[in-house]
Amino acid sequence: MTEENKPALVDNMLVLNKEDFDDLLDRAAERGAERVLMLLGFDDRGDAARDLRELRDLLDAWRDARRTAWRTVVKVFTTGLLAALLIGASIKFNPWGGNP
Repeated sequence: MTEENKPALVDNMLVLNKEDFDDLLDRAAERGAERVLMLLGFDDRGDAARDLRELRDLLDAWRDARRTAWRTVVKVFTTGLLAALLIGASIKFNPWGGNP
């Protein structure tokens, strides 16, 4: 290896053992999470968990309402189709005995 290809060493290089590195990562993750909560407006630590729970419940209720609406639409369509078939069959077969 020539002198130009050797990696340069920095005098103030930081050497961490695994526990220190894990602690550093944990603190960085906590700071990042706090920053995201602050940007979203959930920085009041006491109510943030309750607010997120309420948002999750609201989203679940919206999904349930949407599912129920689609089921209702399908039932109304099916009922209308069956009613039209019954009316058509009653006109075709004329069970009341009027003029054909």
